[in-house]
Amino acid sequence: MGVTMLNESMKQQLATYLQNLKQPVTIVKFVDDSAKSKELSQLVEQIGELSAKVRVEAGEGDKERVPSMLIRSEQGTEIRFAGLPMGHEFTSLVLALLHSGGHPLKLDTDVIEQIRALDSDLHFETFVSLSCQNCPDVVQALNMMAALNPRITHVMIDGAVYPEEAEQRNVLAVPSVFLNGESFSQGRITLGEILSKVDNNAAKRESATLNDKKPYDFLVVGGGPAGASAAIYAARKGIRTGIVADRFGGQVADTLGIENFIATQSTTGPKLVASLEEHVKDYDVDIMKGQKASQVIPAQNAGDYIKVELENGAVLKSRSILLATGARWREMNVPGEKEYRGSGVAYCPHCDGPLFKGKRVAVIGGGNSGIEAALDLAGIVEHVTVLEFDSRLRADEVLQRKVREAANIDVITQAQTTEVVGDGNKVTGLTYKDRASGEQKSIALAGIFVQIGLIPNAEFLRDTIELTERGEIVVGAKGETSQPGIYAAGDVTNIPFKQIIIAMGQGANAALGAFDYLMRAEVAVASHAA
Repeated sequence: MGVTMLNESMKQQLATYLQNLKQPVTIVKFVDDSAKSKELSQLVEQIGELSAKVRVEAGEGDKERVPSMLIRSEQGTEIRFAGLPMGHEFTSLVLALLHSGGHPLKLDTDVIEQIRALDSDLHFETFVSLSCQNCPDVVQALNMMAALNPRITHVMIDGAVYPEEAEQRNVLAVPSVFLNGESFSQGRITLGEILSKVDNNAAKRESATLNDKKPYDFLVVGGGPAGASAAIYAARKGIRTGIVADRFGGQVADTLGIENFIATQSTTGPKLVASLEEHVKDYDVDIMKGQKASQVIPAQNAGDYIKVELENGAVLKSRSILLATGARWREMNVPGEKEYRGSGVAYCPHCDGPLFKGKRVAVIGGGNSGIEAALDLAGIVEHVTVLEFDSRLRADEVLQRKVREAANIDVITQAQTTEVVGDGNKVTGLTYKDRASGEQKSIALAGIFVQIGLIPNAEFLRDTIELTERGEIVVGAKGETSQPGIYAAGDVTNIPFKQIIIAMGQGANAALGAFDYLMRAEVAVASHAA
């Protein structure tokens, strides 16, 4: 039996899920005599045996990718998987079956109606790797659109199964989405962002809806661990609480393995993010996803609201706010980096590593994240070169020892990357300066993974509150900033250690600090009125 076959536990789970099918679905398999086709065929047959509402057919047609499967509803909607949707994408397969079979989608009614109202033919293709933890969110968003509107189709394409097509279409980062044959997006993209791009009136309607929101007592800007924790603590106090965020989970969603979260021996970023969101939803918190803040305007007088302007032009008001905007990967800021981002320059080894199978790559950075990336990549690629600016690696000794034992990892210290080199379409190498000799050297490469730390997402606050030289928000013992009523927590602050559990504690602390501020403000107003 192939390694992708469903074990008994998975069969029982899937059989339970398939009991939620309200109408028949058809799985059409497109296979040949290849080993991967046999695995896909076995997978489809097993699924068909688990429910009388699942019909399996053998498909024909030279326009279909082989191996692949097509899930068709009675309404004629179509969702495709080219390659085996296992690993992180198995959930995408299960949801595609359920949604095609009439199981309700967890979407707001207005979003469902917006998708159904789209009146043009939209054919989406998404290149993924099965080890990419960001890919399922994009795949599932597009699958939901395809399940709701027959004029929308979507196919997930495993880049490792279709390497020639991925290379021909210059796919060197996942997820990579194409619409009607043209590049549509690279990297994370939410359902709201997708709809904004294909529905010209979406942003205007969304902005109007947000402008109509009543003022909050406590508004969280950012949806990572700090923001989620703060929202829960605030909501438990019974005050009107909201969260506005680009996406829920922040950088934790990009983390593959988490083994230092106390009381949880091992988990993954996406699992923890899902738990965070479900926990927040247990409370009366207004969650506004797919939104970025562009400006914060402090209260001008006692009793005035703090205003948060969003990139779409909407303005939210609150008596107090928490800034928990997190941090992002630091870039090298050398010629060629931006030009080849997504075309050989990458920041997520778990996501994009499989696209460089059998090729030579470099990792920039010799800290824990860089060495962990090198070790992960070493099992996939032909060779890894680690370039470290300092005279020695800064990673933990246990990681350095593993690197020394790896046959296909070389380490170059005192190396300052000076340029990313490419052929106009993709990366072909890099140049670096030997800081000891001053000599310029070159390395031929297919990919460059940048792992040199984080930058706080606080540029939009530079003229609003006090920041450190590194751009971090300066906070006090209760999470307070230099402006009354404005609090901050998590990786965006000057707290020295950037850890999930510390961010959560900071968020709770800041929420309690803000609640104390609100109570004292009410007392002050009441005293003044008296």
